[in-house]
Amino acid sequence: MLYGHKRHTLFRSTATTVAAALIVFQLIMLATTAYYIMLPMAKRSADDLAAIMVLSAQTWVELPPQTRVDFELELAKKHNLRLFDATAELPGHDHRFPYLSLLEDALAARTGESIRIKVTELEQTWLWAEIRTGGKLIRIGFPRNRLGMQPPLALLLVLAATIALTLLTAVILARRITRPLERLSEAARHVGQGNTPEALPESGPEELASLARAFNLMALQVQELLANRTTLLAGISHDLRTPLARMRLAVEMLPGDAAPKLVARLQHDLEEMNRLIGEFIELSHGLEKETPQATDLAQLSQELANDAANGGAQVECRAAMPCIRPLGPMALRRILTNLLGNAVRYGAGQPVTIELTCDEEAAVIHVLDRGPGIPPDQVESVFRPFYRLEASRSTATGGSGLGLAIARQLADANGWKIELLPREGGGTEARLTIP
Repeated sequence: MLYGHKRHTLFRSTATTVAAALIVFQLIMLATTAYYIMLPMAKRSADDLAAIMVLSAQTWVELPPQTRVDFELELAKKHNLRLFDATAELPGHDHRFPYLSLLEDALAARTGESIRIKVTELEQTWLWAEIRTGGKLIRIGFPRNRLGMQPPLALLLVLAATIALTLLTAVILARRITRPLERLSEAARHVGQGNTPEALPESGPEELASLARAFNLMALQVQELLANRTTLLAGISHDLRTPLARMRLAVEMLPGDAAPKLVARLQHDLEEMNRLIGEFIELSHGLEKETPQATDLAQLSQELANDAANGGAQVECRAAMPCIRPLGPMALRRILTNLLGNAVRYGAGQPVTIELTCDEEAAVIHVLDRGPGIPPDQVESVFRPFYRLEASRSTATGGSGLGLAIARQLADANGWKIELLPREGGGTEARLTIP
């Protein structure tokens, strides 16, 4: 696992991909509509309006003066245009209406002169064109609201609505895909802890339903295998105790003239076999769930430190404040006993320290030693059953290789986390995190 790098979830990746594709499609569609439909319609409208304005100016000039007033009234009533003889040009005024640029081009095409649309702001906004015809400067104009349409605003609203709907659609689609996978991931985590998860719903698209059916079957088979392994391991370990007891009795009944060294060696071997069987039984018990009880982690840590000190080890406990958690006390005791035993065994005779940090999020127990440490490439290997860094297999230099395997098994079954980390200044930190 890489820390410090933000991971992209499947939901985020799916939603982003779908949203980007839909947004690009909508932008292409809007651009196509604007260029091939709206722009030609706007040009046609501007050309029609330019034709009316030029024709009106030319007609007004040719009319007798006494009939011009009636023409102006008719023009205002039917076309909402105002026309009169101007004595001077209006000052230039820049506008920001794309449609007016099209109108200017249309007027220039019909008159052969460059005509600028000018703007006046009185009670309302008026747009004027000044056309020279018949020796006169004719000013003809119309109010801004005559255009009515607002293409930029319309495009902006359409684009905003499109993006909003696209994002909503992308989120819904991504959620429909990732929600079953989230349930599958959670169920897989429960299986990894040795628990039996609730059966996943075998519904929805055929691919996801088939995946749920396969996972439910696999979870059932895993639980059956774990149960069979636990029963077999416990049964074999228990049955070995009977012949072992007979062998111990036979050694005790050896004649008095038997070689003392041979008797001592047999007794040592029997004790070693009994210890191994006990560890096998402990490993099988680690697969069973324990009823949670309110347990003071500080008190338990201090008890274990005292027990180790009574056995001749140098152990210091730094856990002054009570830290009460509902958990399986026997499982926690087994884990800490194994971690503490390893720290004492491989601590090069240096003092071992137990530290406890406790807050609302988690309780963390640190078992610290000053031994040679663990090579980084073997940190995970030491959690495998019977794996030992020291390869001689001698009990004088190491244990059976089951201690950390039992600790990891118990931690996983209870939803805890064990880590072996290098200690600053040399040695190893065994960290147990209890959420």
